[in-house]
Amino acid sequence: MESGPAIFAGLVFCLFGAALLVWTATRARQHRPVAQGASPLVSVPVAGLVAVVCLALGTWCLTRL
Repeated sequence: MESGPAIFAGLVFCLFGAALLVWTATRARQHRPVAQGASPLVSVPVAGLVAVVCLALGTWCLTRL
């Protein structure tokens, strides 16, 4: 009964993390801003870190089945 929410949460975290990582890499490669009004030297690593944390959290949720 509790595996349904864990699967849903894990998939949501993994999809969000993967999409954020791809979007951040694409914007950084095109030399476009990742976050409006923020320095690229700060916004790219922060967005990358959030993406990796979301992927790790999603993986953790999926391993708890």
